[in-house]
Amino acid sequence: MAQHSNYWSCTPFADWVRGTRKLNAGTSEEWNDWHDKAKGYNPVRYWLAEEGLGHLQDFVTYPVRKLYDVKYYINNRFISRTHALTAHSRDIKPGSWTDVGNRFLPCLFNELVDFVEVETAGNHIAWGDEEVRAKYNAPFYASGWFRWRTWRCSQAGLDHLDWAMSLTNVDWLDEDKKHLAEPTSQALSAKEIKELYTWWTVTYRNRPDPYVVSGWGAYCDRLRKEHGDNWIGMGSTDVVTAKSRDEAMALLDKIEKEYEKEDEEMMIRLIKARDSLWT
Repeated sequence: MAQHSNYWSCTPFADWVRGTRKLNAGTSEEWNDWHDKAKGYNPVRYWLAEEGLGHLQDFVTYPVRKLYDVKYYINNRFISRTHALTAHSRDIKPGSWTDVGNRFLPCLFNELVDFVEVETAGNHIAWGDEEVRAKYNAPFYASGWFRWRTWRCSQAGLDHLDWAMSLTNVDWLDEDKKHLAEPTSQALSAKEIKELYTWWTVTYRNRPDPYVVSGWGAYCDRLRKEHGDNWIGMGSTDVVTAKSRDEAMALLDKIEKEYEKEDEEMMIRLIKARDSLWT
């Protein structure tokens, strides 16, 4: 059966046509049971409400939907570029060569940043009132028909994640068990997304430079001063200096391996969280 619009089938008018009230929410079993009962009440009225109104909605809204299709094509193709993974210029300078393996980390996490600061932020104000929009100083093109996914607000995105992290299953529990409420799957996903976002934007950005921390950078600077342009390949014959060199090189290798391991672990966590990255 071809898919069609179904908003009109969820209206009070559809309930009147059908003769039965539609569920607001329910499990798959509850929905199946409702469909069977609604169809059994009156198959013709059920079809008119569930299928007929959908086809009518498709016909009436066709011009507007096509206009939206054009808008979203332009948006997805040239602005959001949802067909591609992209890296910010501060991570990969445009025009510079970067091996495939070195593109994964910045491209994946830059997309996560866009998800939080653009998509999640936009979703946060989309469901809010004028007061919410004013709080983040959201422009007219941040939501609604004029939205082009160019408005960016990290605070709005983080506030939305904080709200999602507070969700529990308390509404599904009896009064005597509400104290046992646990975070929902949405709350757990939001927590993971926020941790990944914070790691990339704060922890990763502020990791100490291994060349500075290890002392290897200072050692190379000293050789550069001693030997000028021919410093590469040179080394000090001084025993104390040679020992410092070896210690610096060993520490540099240790720090770089730790960073690489951390990067890999965070990429794996992001991949595992990919099914939650939608709005």
